[in-house]
Amino acid sequence: MIPFATVEATEAALGRSLTFAEAAWFRYSASTPDYCLCFHNFVILFACYTLTPLPLALLELCTPAKLTAPYKLQPRVRLSLVAFLRCYTDTACVLLLLTFGPLLLIPYPVVKISGIRTGLPLPSAGEVAAQLLAYMLMEDYLGYWFHRCLHSEWFYDKIHYVHHEFRAPMGFAAAHAHWSESLVLGFAAFVSIAIVPCHITTCWLWFAIRGAVGVEIHCGFSFPFSPTKLIPFYGGAEFHDYHHRYGGKWNHSNLAPLFTFCDYIYGTHSGYRNHKAEMMKLKDTNVTFKNEGFDGSESWKLE
Repeated sequence: MIPFATVEATEAALGRSLTFAEAAWFRYSASTPDYCLCFHNFVILFACYTLTPLPLALLELCTPAKLTAPYKLQPRVRLSLVAFLRCYTDTACVLLLLTFGPLLLIPYPVVKISGIRTGLPLPSAGEVAAQLLAYMLMEDYLGYWFHRCLHSEWFYDKIHYVHHEFRAPMGFAAAHAHWSESLVLGFAAFVSIAIVPCHITTCWLWFAIRGAVGVEIHCGFSFPFSPTKLIPFYGGAEFHDYHHRYGGKWNHSNLAPLFTFCDYIYGTHSGYRNHKAEMMKLKDTNVTFKNEGFDGSESWKLE
């Protein structure tokens, strides 16, 4: 909540006129309690989880397989409408129960103690970009080790097996997990912003990006024109799809949630690297057979 009753009082405190964005923020947040502004994080995250997967879900359900096959990472798998709905409803119920349970009470004190601000001035674009980069790097490192822990025998058998139910994942499977895993991930999302405090609007943007990235790496599609391919060291859907497709308790490959360097540094990329090498050999063999007049039977085709 902004501690000024009028725009004039705010401008006097800042010593300058408000920008258009700051004036809009004043109108929106002047009478809104900080607790409600903090709760927006979960509304944004839930909206991202609900809306972001829809275009590719409709593409898979409504488009002929021969049109989507070049872009699907597992083209022989066609999930049904029932599978999509079950995944979404099961996950949405868990998220709502957590949001209106422990996640309703604890994040706000964390926000206040860590120094996340809700007033004016708004952060600059450079400040937002630097903070988001810091959050991504911290999230990736912490997420890597948390995920690696989940692939130990006890945690996988009791908790993480739920997330691996879909070996051919789709966007809605991003948050499809045991309630305890979702709870820990919910608290973990606040670790980085507690270490590097920001404005609450940056926090909203971080939760939106975090939700969208989770959906993207589980979407099951890889498009050559995707802008995420321009991001250095970004894993993406193909990188994470390998983890699900050949996943299981003992698959310690491709564990990082955003980037690839943790897997390279700690040696958990070897399975994926070897798989890619084998696929390239198979592709070269298929091309050679076609050039020599063979018809390229189904057994030589790549998924």
